[in-house]
Amino acid sequence: MRDYETIINTIQNYIDSHSSEITAFSDYLAAHPELSGEEYNTSKLMVEKLCQNGFDVKYPFCGIPTAYCAKKTHGLNKPVIAIMVEYDALPVIGHACGHNLHGTMAMYAGIALGQAISDWCGELRVIGTPAEEADGAKILMADRGVFDDVDLAIMFHAFGGESYADYRALGINGFDFTFTGQTAHSAASPWDGRSAQNGVLLFMDAMNMLRLHMHDHCRLHAIITQVDGAANIIPDKSICRVEARAPEKKMLDDLTEAVFKCAKGAAIATDTKVVWERFEGRFEPMLPNCAAEKLAEDVMAKYGVICTHGHNATGSTDVGNVSYKCPAIQPEFAITSKKLSLHTREFAEATTSPEGHEALLKGTKIMAEICLRVITDDMLRSTIRSEFEAKAIHNNS
Repeated sequence: MRDYETIINTIQNYIDSHSSEITAFSDYLAAHPELSGEEYNTSKLMVEKLCQNGFDVKYPFCGIPTAYCAKKTHGLNKPVIAIMVEYDALPVIGHACGHNLHGTMAMYAGIALGQAISDWCGELRVIGTPAEEADGAKILMADRGVFDDVDLAIMFHAFGGESYADYRALGINGFDFTFTGQTAHSAASPWDGRSAQNGVLLFMDAMNMLRLHMHDHCRLHAIITQVDGAANIIPDKSICRVEARAPEKKMLDDLTEAVFKCAKGAAIATDTKVVWERFEGRFEPMLPNCAAEKLAEDVMAKYGVICTHGHNATGSTDVGNVSYKCPAIQPEFAITSKKLSLHTREFAEATTSPEGHEALLKGTKIMAEICLRVITDDMLRSTIRSEFEAKAIHNNS
């Protein structure tokens, strides 16, 4: 068996010798963005690349047409490392969340690490996880046990201006609230009507009052998506889409229940009826794993990437759902020195810049080495697992 440094050199040499291919792959995805659930060409290209590099691939995977699971196994199937790959784009502005870049980074980190597969016993999984910007395929995968036996699940997310390993995410509950009432002529007999629109408006007023009592970092977003009627007709149907976000599971449960009470109260006050249903899967808050985050920080520092600290939970990710099934991390990785916001055209342009290309190659090396450390260090792996189990039991109780 080759020593650790020899394996690292093999991984780095692979990435360096394929640098043009790696950057071209990312740039191609940037030029050909595909929306959530429609990543047919992107997933096909990734699967072809993984098959060419000796992975055993299931595609489609988990009942999702654009998902895949690529495996390399040697000897015993322990430890198990899962590298998560994202590749869906946003409407209108394309890969403005950087999935083309960090998705390519994840895939090639897996390919490079796979070159050393014969030097250790275990299983490497490169898992294609589409639709992060919509329903979040990782939610379904987590529910179906894809990550239950994994020792570390990892991905990097592209970011602007700084890098940090201690990423925290808000959980999301998203529902459509449908109010129904009774039509009537707005001038001739308004007393015979019951306005579903009034139900929604009062519901939104109630949520605005609820904000006074929310915990720090909790969020409520609401938009009226439908009103049936006209100026001279009392509306009998109106729909409001709501997202509740919170940094902890119980906070999310409590906030969601408070929103339900607002809806019920508004319906009673306006003599309308209300029902609700999910329009997206529930994204869980991120369950931290400090041991794995410290590992990521150390390896990033080795490559000259110094992490910042103390970031509040702001965005949301379906990696949060994975983090309750196995140790999981999602470091934010700067692809530009500019403090650019995600979901902007400027960020999309940064993914294909020379600076973005440099970050892509460096991040690929870093991710591969983080995984190798977990594979080869039994004590580190045990520490990561112990922290996960303690926190998962506490948060699931």
